[in-house]
Amino acid sequence: MTDVHAAATHISAGAALPEGGAPVRRASGPVLGTGLVVGAMVCQEFGAAVATSLFPRAGALGIVALRLAVSAAVLLVVCRPRMRGYRRADWALIAAFGAALAGMNTLFYQAIDRLPLGAAVTLEVLGPLVLSVVTVRRAAGWLWAAAALVGVALLGRGGFDRLDGVGVGFALGAGALWAAYILLSARAGSRFPRTDGLALAMCAAAVLSLPAGVADAGSRLLNPVTLGLGAAVAVLSSVLPYTCELLALRRLAPGVFAVLMSLAPAVAALAGYLVLDQTLTGTDIGAIALVVAASAGAVHASTR
Repeated sequence: MTDVHAAATHISAGAALPEGGAPVRRASGPVLGTGLVVGAMVCQEFGAAVATSLFPRAGALGIVALRLAVSAAVLLVVCRPRMRGYRRADWALIAAFGAALAGMNTLFYQAIDRLPLGAAVTLEVLGPLVLSVVTVRRAAGWLWAAAALVGVALLGRGGFDRLDGVGVGFALGAGALWAAYILLSARAGSRFPRTDGLALAMCAAAVLSLPAGVADAGSRLLNPVTLGLGAAVAVLSSVLPYTCELLALRRLAPGVFAVLMSLAPAVAALAGYLVLDQTLTGTDIGAIALVVAASAGAVHASTR
């Protein structure tokens, strides 16, 4: 926990450490970082909508294992991470990062197996919002985080009275691990070159999730249709968004990144509308507008 808070403090101060450990300036500013975060969310939430159709085929645990295994294989081939020359602390960071990835995805898929996608993401995003309140020290940042929290609460207002209690617990647990993932991803991005840290952590996450996935799904994971759709979900929900997020965390402070992630319920609501035929109420639209305004305000405050 000490290392995690140290990473948050260091990166929030505006420095990123390359492999050699010397501080360097970020290659670009918050505009590109914001675009990367939004692109990551679009891929992730639409991938989650597609993943719900696979649960009857292989179960939530099976789909998580398939998604992480395919993601790890793709990242290993594309990134070809260097395996030598790292210290014990570096491998401990990879293990923690992988555990956060595996736990976050497992709990989230358990949640969307029991809850509507928009409601699950609304609850999950409370983790990054709490992180934003803890790490953003300027008064403007606190105000924008509070506004985003109000929007998230409004977005989930219509369905929380009918939600499955176990699903709510899974979503909140996924949110806590999401906050941990943000800080660990930032630290891995500063200590490993390119996207090597992400590739290695994804391998660790796949190893951790495979036993439960195989036990739950068995030979159903080898069905050609399941494999094909699972590969598509892996690219949409893991490879593209996690790569974008890691690159974004080299350009944005974790607190600003966390507030931007409050856009996730809005994107999930859009994915639910387009893919799952879920309608949006007037309250939903107003909540989305509030969250978008709060996220834009947080980015503006960070550039001043």
